Amino acid sequence: MDWLGAALEETAEYPHPESLETFRSQIPAEWIEEALTVTGTATLRRRRLPAEQVVWLVIGMAMMRDRPIAEVAAKLDLVLPNRDDTPIAGSAIVEARKRVGDEPLRWLFDRCARQWAHASAARHQWHGLSLYAADGTTLRVPDSEPNREHFGLASGQRGDSAYPLLRLVALTALRSHLIAAASFGPYSNSEHHYANELWGDVPDNSVTIVDRNFLAAKVLLGLQREGSNRHWLSRAKSNSKWKVLKSFGPDDKLVEFNVSSQARKQDAWLPKTFVARAISYQHPDSKGRQWVLTSLIDADLYPAPEIVALYHERWEIEIGYDELKTHMLEREESIRSRTVDGVKQEVWGILLAFNLVRLDMERIAEQAGVPPNRISFMAALRLIRDEWLWCAIGTPGSIPKKLRRMREQVARFVLPPRRSERRYRREVKIKMSSYPKKTRKTSTKRASRPSQRRKKPN
Repeated sequence: MDWLGAALEETAEYPHPESLETFRSQIPAEWIEEALTVTGTATLRRRRLPAEQVVWLVIGMAMMRDRPIAEVAAKLDLVLPNRDDTPIAGSAIVEARKRVGDEPLRWLFDRCARQWAHASAARHQWHGLSLYAADGTTLRVPDSEPNREHFGLASGQRGDSAYPLLRLVALTALRSHLIAAASFGPYSNSEHHYANELWGDVPDNSVTIVDRNFLAAKVLLGLQREGSNRHWLSRAKSNSKWKVLKSFGPDDKLVEFNVSSQARKQDAWLPKTFVARAISYQHPDSKGRQWVLTSLIDADLYPAPEIVALYHERWEIEIGYDELKTHMLEREESIRSRTVDGVKQEVWGILLAFNLVRLDMERIAEQAGVPPNRISFMAALRLIRDEWLWCAIGTPGSIPKKLRRMREQVARFVLPPRRSERRYRREVKIKMSSYPKKTRKTSTKRASRPSQRRKKPN
């Protein structure tokens, strides 16, 4: 029983941390106060669940997807002190979330993102330029009438989607995955619509990598419209056409694109033509040659092979979406909130929680002396969840010694180097169900059908 005595002795040494102390150090209390004051949602009287604690509750909902919201509140100790030990009612949590709304979470996300992501991008520059990526994704939301009406359904050959979808476009610091800005809303709006709302957050002296879906004059030139030395990098479409103005080499051209009259009618600012650089290369998995297009037209300052290699780092944003949707949200059918304002609030909380994990990963990477993409997202997420759960059991103090030792053992977070020779074709790996999709119409018919007893065999 020596192991039991050692375990009890070690447990007795825990100084039992104060709730959320670790994360309050990352998001200063004055930022939360300012978010609530600026948006007019500061708590004016003592409530059992004040507005500043609702902010942490929403972040906790993203961190602990497998727990009911009331349990998340209890685990985070989000109740005013000096009260009885009666658990906070679910209805009180709902009302508290309604009072706060989504604007404080949005304001706080923007404040933290500007502080964390831009600083990260500046630390991992390429030829003196900060690196970003922009791309879109979708999130399922609960199938309620308000969500259907606001966010809408995706339509296809097999009919409408089973759940309402919101469309989201994020601007991320390329090499750390920290989200610098995000825009989301109804699925019917295009990725171009949301991307154009993000370009104001792109700093000067930067390169933003996008996929070929963003290859449009309004989008790319919109990125360069304001600021100084903002560049873009994209892959060409199969039907892209241009006029060669100058040759830097056999596979490196200065080209000119025509802007359609339809695009110029929609935006009178657009010019009739614009200039870019086209670089051709042979990808090992492709039969034909590929082209990348960029506004980095100085061939001496930005060599073609390095630009091609840089474009393929675009996949980092896809890995970031996988971390968020597969690991943090655990591939749930949908997020939790059944109201439009609740969905918006929850999404900003999810993005804030994701950035908290990525911020911790960058600090661990710096301590280990490796790039941020060499740190395991799941290991960091488990550590943070463990810290939050430990916070629920103690009295004021510091982080438990065991968790400090876990953080100090950085080797357990470090992933092996990326193996560039490993390549996989994009495939659908989930077997589709042979059963028809359940829709509102079919479920109503089944509910209205009278029940029939099965006859027993003679």
